[in-house]
Amino acid sequence: MIRFLAINAFIGIHTIVFASWAIAISIFDSTGRLVHRYAAVPWAKVILWVCGVRVKVEGLGNLDVHVPRIYLSNHQSAFDIFALLAHLPVHFKFILKQELMKIPVLGLAMRGARYIAIDRADSRKALKSMKEAAQRVRKGASVLIFPEGTRSKDGRLQPFKKGGFHLALMSGCDLVPIAIHNSREINPKGSFRIKKGAFKMRIGESIRIDGYSRKDLDRLIAQTREAMISLMPAGEEGAEKPAAEDENRS
Repeated sequence: MIRFLAINAFIGIHTIVFASWAIAISIFDSTGRLVHRYAAVPWAKVILWVCGVRVKVEGLGNLDVHVPRIYLSNHQSAFDIFALLAHLPVHFKFILKQELMKIPVLGLAMRGARYIAIDRADSRKALKSMKEAAQRVRKGASVLIFPEGTRSKDGRLQPFKKGGFHLALMSGCDLVPIAIHNSREINPKGSFRIKKGAFKMRIGESIRIDGYSRKDLDRLIAQTREAMISLMPAGEEGAEKPAAEDENRS
């Protein structure tokens, strides 16, 4: 109980301090690169260290840090965010839901990092945000998306939403699948409990979008899903229905 209270108190205070630092840096940083390097990355690394969590990374050789990419990762835990910031050695922008930008202090820090918010309740605003994201990608910024849209409760891969794949076609940017395994054992969805331990992050080969168009979107989703499944341990790859059958995509 003491460890539980101490760690969660530390994360809260640490986040406020680094979010305030990010806001200060952003005054002199129009691209968000300095905020990413000097605020977001150290913020994540310290949290992992204090919580006694190690991340084993495989597939770094598949990265080209000089070329913008759309990174797509499965999502099991809040610690996925820390792992990606701390161990994915590229400058990227998270694409996240609009509600997160309303969090006091942290929301301003994310704006300073030039993260891209999507308003899922308003299709016009969502399309505008995607066009903005595509423009940033064409100018050289990578983005990171959780295509499931939310964390998985049991670790199994959920149906993918279409937003990230529309972005790939709009920007002409290749995709990179990432599979995170066992982070839910560190911090399961809906819980503040944090266990010491380790989890894996595997980076796959890039998926070229040459030859794909909007009519091929389901095929692109299926190919990306299969690539992510190939990076995951047996038993975590399934979903109740294929991506193409989900009628509630955004």
